Amino acid sequence: MPQLHVLNLTCEDRPGIVAAVTTELAALGANITESSQFWDRASNRFFMRLAVEGDDGLTIAHIEHALKPSIERFGLRTGVIDAHRRPKVVIMVSKFDHAMLHLLYQIKVGWLNAEVVAIVSNHEESRITAEREDIAYHCWPVRKDNKAEQEQKLLDLVRETGADLVILARYMQVLSDDLSNRLFGKVINIHHSFLPSFKGARPYHQAFERGVKLIGATAHYVTPDLDEGPIIEQETERVTHAMSAEDFVATGRDIESRVLARAVKLHLERRIMLNGNKTIVFSS
Repeated sequence: MPQLHVLNLTCEDRPGIVAAVTTELAALGANITESSQFWDRASNRFFMRLAVEGDDGLTIAHIEHALKPSIERFGLRTGVIDAHRRPKVVIMVSKFDHAMLHLLYQIKVGWLNAEVVAIVSNHEESRITAEREDIAYHCWPVRKDNKAEQEQKLLDLVRETGADLVILARYMQVLSDDLSNRLFGKVINIHHSFLPSFKGARPYHQAFERGVKLIGATAHYVTPDLDEGPIIEQETERVTHAMSAEDFVATGRDIESRVLARAVKLHLERRIMLNGNKTIVFSS
């Protein structure tokens, strides 16, 4: 099987970056199968994602060594992954399991390339799902007096399983600032609102009270600032005055499931690059 790797790089923009990187890859015998790039004028940052294919001799170490002159010349920050490797994920869920079930289905049919190494919840409701799917299940109720202890369990679980990503699939607990910082860029949350509108609890009911005509959902990276992390994906759907608050919630569940799955796919395929509090998202 040909070796396929994904390369992300960013640096201050200047002429010659693309030419240098692609020349060095060509010298390795690597074939570029996909290329995306973006120059953010406001910050003068350059972002690039490359998918490269080669024979068995093309390894991550070879790519990193070949790019060393460009890294030193342009001050590149780079990351290379083996695209054939299945990333490991931990899914966290509370009582509403629709987003989690959608993720499990998309993994089952192969649309998402991931291995779920654990499901973590503060309730028992999803244990039967985990057992049916043969996934380790951890029920860790969270109280004010044990929050730090339960979060340490999560950090230990991420380390022990080698998880690449933690997915908050309607996990209705706020992560501490310390945990959010320690896992920065590795935790994706689905917020049942079109952020930055209607943050916090019961956003659909907030939207209903305001008589909005569009509701939505937002997938974002978790940061210490509640519901203000870099946004990855969003979607909206039209609602009317004839709908109840419960209709808003039901409509929202479908949106949440789709948006979260798309955000996870983008992350796993290394199509997202952080640019301050914003994201650069290279679509497939």
